[in-house]
Amino acid sequence: MKIYLVDLEAVDTRYTAQWKTHVPQLLRDAGYTVEVISGPEDIPSATTPGAFLNFGGTNIYKAKQVETIGRLFCDGKVAPGDHFIFTDAWHPGIINLKYMSSLLNIPVTIHALWHAGSYDPQDFLGRLIGAAPWVRYAEESFYQAVDHNYFATNFHIEMFVRNLLNDGLNENPWLEEDIADSVNGANHKITRTGWPMEYMVNTLAPYKNMAKRDLILFPHRIAPEKQVEIFRDLADQLPQYEFVVCQDRQLTKTEYHTLLGQAKIVFSANLQETLGISCYEGALVDAIPMVPDRLSYTEMYEDGFKYPSHWTESYLSYIKYRQELCHHIVVTMTHYEKRVELVQQQAQQLTKRFFNANGLLNKLSEYKK
Repeated sequence: MKIYLVDLEAVDTRYTAQWKTHVPQLLRDAGYTVEVISGPEDIPSATTPGAFLNFGGTNIYKAKQVETIGRLFCDGKVAPGDHFIFTDAWHPGIINLKYMSSLLNIPVTIHALWHAGSYDPQDFLGRLIGAAPWVRYAEESFYQAVDHNYFATNFHIEMFVRNLLNDGLNENPWLEEDIADSVNGANHKITRTGWPMEYMVNTLAPYKNMAKRDLILFPHRIAPEKQVEIFRDLADQLPQYEFVVCQDRQLTKTEYHTLLGQAKIVFSANLQETLGISCYEGALVDAIPMVPDRLSYTEMYEDGFKYPSHWTESYLSYIKYRQELCHHIVVTMTHYEKRVELVQQQAQQLTKRFFNANGLLNKLSEYKK
């Protein structure tokens, strides 16, 4: 059993740079033979404004990966029973792989990790393309071609099933119990697993005991669904604290981690989130996650870290409840020291449930039997 790992292009400001080395080693440590399928390194690297990758560059990268997979089949290197893991399910190469595997009668098992898609109305694809038939049919084709579809949270699974598999394009709507089965693990094509980010604890350990200052961070990208305008207004309302939008400063990873280590709060008013890595990073260095009670945050965080969702459901909603949110921030900052132990407990829970790849590894282990 050989694993072909179809990786993501490395973006220094994202986790994808770490995944380049961590995920192959994780699989090898579990006893698997791994061959990484990468694209060219000389692709345009500047991310499309408001997005997390370069929309042109990512297709150059993926096209080279498809070429490599084709040559592996042509050279007779892919064997029946091999496995392919796509670290991003939004990859046209999944269809190419299924085509070659089926027509050449070389059965392989396909795994893919879902990060986002048009089925999320607040995601880039959802906002710009929406429910256009071509994108919805493409995403459902990816899902159907993949043997094991992985999601980091139950929130993401339910949204995926409701908005994509059960939308108006589907002639056979899912029953509520079928949707529940998908969330509860009864659907053999859907698996909830934490993301392979076991390295984060050690990566951030040097920043954990830094001297704190009255600093509040906005660690998200600047995009409409992240509602940075709310954070900027909070900065005007609470001048006694330092508010920093990380993307305003073009930070290196080291500079970003240093700010996390110095911060007391990492703030979110997000309208789109299927996991939320930056708030977890904050918790690892004792910065209090302050998140709305919606999206993936609802299942991930204890009540003490969540504020009422309606406070920031829109900018107008925020204006209505601005006084309540400002008061909440002041109280949290004032009693920061009393919350540190709770933050550490929350970080441990997040690591155990959402930031390790045990679900993926357990699924792979079923094929060893």
